[in-house]
Amino acid sequence: MARRFHFLGLAAVAALALSGCGRSEPTASVAARAPTAGRLTVQTQMIADLKPAPGTLTTRDMAEARARIGGVLVSLTIREGDMVRRGQMIAQVRDDRLNLETGAYAAQVKAAAAEAERARADLARTQDLYEHGVYARARLEQAQAQAKTADAALAAARAQRGASAELAGQGAVAAPAAGRVLSADVPVGSVVMPGQTIARITAGPVVVRVELPEANAAALKLGAPVTLSGEAFAAATQGTISQIYPAVSGGQVIADVTAANLPQDKVGQRVQVRVRIGERKAIIIPRRYISTRFGVDYVRLVAADGTVSEAPVQTAEGPTADTAEILSGVRAGDVLTPAAVAR
Repeated sequence: MARRFHFLGLAAVAALALSGCGRSEPTASVAARAPTAGRLTVQTQMIADLKPAPGTLTTRDMAEARARIGGVLVSLTIREGDMVRRGQMIAQVRDDRLNLETGAYAAQVKAAAAEAERARADLARTQDLYEHGVYARARLEQAQAQAKTADAALAAARAQRGASAELAGQGAVAAPAAGRVLSADVPVGSVVMPGQTIARITAGPVVVRVELPEANAAALKLGAPVTLSGEAFAAATQGTISQIYPAVSGGQVIADVTAANLPQDKVGQRVQVRVRIGERKAIIIPRRYISTRFGVDYVRLVAADGTVSEAPVQTAEGPTADTAEILSGVRAGDVLTPAAVAR
């Protein structure tokens, strides 16, 4: 029994010795070294300081077709999106009271005409009797005055009838300008008031209207380049400032931007605008020096001894599509190697 325990002890010692002889020593990690070719020394440069601002697709002018008289809207011949020409009749407002007034004035015209005819007949008889020495001159002058009064009353009645008919005719609503109908939301049969808007119509070319804080007003220049983007554009579009309005409203300066091929059928849509307000220093590098993993951007820094390490950076859009601006993570003088170089 004792010999058995002695044998097991020797076997255990031998196993421990063998396991110790088979364990390998840990190796030290060797840092990758970047090749000399393709290295970039980070430097600052002056770029345009672009300020983002809200913009809206609109037209240079906006026309409103208004009702000139009150009454009931009996017809509306346009819809949103229709194109109209200047002077085109687009709606009709009717006031039955005006028709009744016109009829009453027409009756007064008939009465005044009958009275004027009687006065002219009396004047003719009086004139004949005066010439035969029957009536005195005073009677003739009285008849002449009555005839003139009757003629004036007839003219006044006709003028009142014409004014009433003209007022009733003002129920026709015409398009004040040629353009596209933006809104025509008053339903037929509605009671409208004088001056109420029946339809809104675009007038003039399509522009992008921009609002900027008044502190940036001095930086705005006519003809300055502007970058436009948004759902209304397939890609970023370049435009120019065509008009700067002199008035400041609510601390905002308003300017119009013109560009080629602006959408004609999306008036009112919001547009992202970047306006140049000056220059600033920035770090701009090609995008091939940036890699992205899990939504985080990295650059590869080259140390003085040639070793490479990765550093996270915060980026923004650069002046061109193949460049990026580094907001944080590197500084001027750092050396970068392209992200495509294997470690």
